[in-house]
Amino acid sequence: MIDAAQMDHLASLARLELTPDEREAMTQDLVRVLGYFEQLRDVDTDGVEEMQRPVTLVNVLRDDVPGGAFPASVIEALAPETQDGFIRVPRTVEAE
Repeated sequence: MIDAAQMDHLASLARLELTPDEREAMTQDLVRVLGYFEQLRDVDTDGVEEMQRPVTLVNVLRDDVPGGAFPASVIEALAPETQDGFIRVPRTVEAE
């Protein structure tokens, strides 16, 4: 059972400001959740193998294969602004 002091402590940890009605509703919800854990404690799990996930996860990534480079003329054509063969970008750091 969760008493008022524990509920106040939990609300403080979660940085919640609860009205008395909200605190009562939250207390009842937590008591129900903890009741489910009590039910799970009573389940016979002898012979059941532990698992982290119900399905096996496999990365589906392609190999990282380097490809050809774009010609400089294509890159310059795509850039919004160029200067002397370089892509010009807005200044992001002010110099002193």
